[in-house]
Amino acid sequence: MIDPDALRRRIAGKRDDVVELTRSLIRFPTVNPPGEGYEECARHLGDRLARRGFEVVYERAEGAVGDTDRHPRWNVVARREGPRAGPTVHFNGHIDVVAAGSGWTVDPFAAEEIDGRIYGRGSCDMKGGIAAAVVAVEALLEIAPDLPGAIEISGTADEESGGYGGVAYLAERGYFSRPRVDHVIIPEPLNKDRVCLGHRGVWWAELETFGRQAHGSMPFLGDSAIRHMGAVLAAFETELFPRLAAKRTDMPVVPDGARASTLNVNSIHGGEAEGYDGLPAPLVADACRLILDRRFLIEERLDTVKAEVRDLLERLAREREGFRYRLTDLFEVVPSMTPAEDPVARAVARAVEQVLTRPAEFVVSPGTYDQKHIDRIGRLPSCVAYGPGILDLAHQPDEYVAVDDLVDAAQVMGLAALGLLTGAAA
Repeated sequence: MIDPDALRRRIAGKRDDVVELTRSLIRFPTVNPPGEGYEECARHLGDRLARRGFEVVYERAEGAVGDTDRHPRWNVVARREGPRAGPTVHFNGHIDVVAAGSGWTVDPFAAEEIDGRIYGRGSCDMKGGIAAAVVAVEALLEIAPDLPGAIEISGTADEESGGYGGVAYLAERGYFSRPRVDHVIIPEPLNKDRVCLGHRGVWWAELETFGRQAHGSMPFLGDSAIRHMGAVLAAFETELFPRLAAKRTDMPVVPDGARASTLNVNSIHGGEAEGYDGLPAPLVADACRLILDRRFLIEERLDTVKAEVRDLLERLAREREGFRYRLTDLFEVVPSMTPAEDPVARAVARAVEQVLTRPAEFVVSPGTYDQKHIDRIGRLPSCVAYGPGILDLAHQPDEYVAVDDLVDAAQVMGLAALGLLTGAAA
């Protein structure tokens, strides 16, 4: 019988270790796009796990979106088999980070520790989570080397740009399917007292409106594509946005505003080409382009979500003289939600209560993460997100993760893995 308190003490004794591993991972500026430094970061992680008895493989996602010889999409998967049969628990974390951007008061890749916090791009989202998972697993194997089943840890590419060069690529090759894997925990920063069961759906699309070019002094001889797009935006404001705001979900999405359907206009371009800094030519725009980002609920169907936009455009085509458009799908994922009664959700929730002495909160993420590929491609339903870090800090300047949160989350992940491997979480 393995003493859970002994495991917690072992992890607490590795406080300096989890700090140094987090800092070392942050110092790899794995910025995506374009996808810098993936191989170096993956091998740093793989070398450590190989020294601790894991079988390590590196997979380049050749042919995936974004993979080039200049920016290859490298992933690392490490596996340690126990002495007898049992379930496999997999900890998956993405090694890519978004651009640092402006507004930092510290070097975003120096990984400074200040007043109990580790600052840096990716500290919260999610290199701190990877470090906590690694240290948790190492501590567990130190006190219980003969556990049944297997433990896997992966560091994967491209989550910030859809995950197609990372988890999706690996899932297509069986890395996230039974019988290889039974349970997956993704250390995304959803706050250390929350177990994330899944995410809303997403549909990205490009909308183009068309007109006819003419001299800017005689716009009546042309037909402005920008004005046509303005009519679309007006219809969004008066018709579509109020309709979406009225839709509410039973999914426990956080924050509360995301429990409604949402639509964001990501960008809009029309007329003069971007990047020209001289005086513009006097032209009526013959084309205008908009990118929309629609997030939808588990109660909604994807075809209905698309029809809401297309029906509005078709009405404008009937009622507005000269209105022509093209709508192109870019990306789509249906909502995903693991039942709270699933073994992995129960195991993590039980561990949260053991460590933090309060019940875990079950939540759903407003945005997608790599669970979408594990569900959609791997057909593996037993997956949750749990990790250190405050959700609101992700992608912000002066992003940080608290050292206390790293240790607490590592204890939770270690106890959850112990419960799943021994059957105590059933």
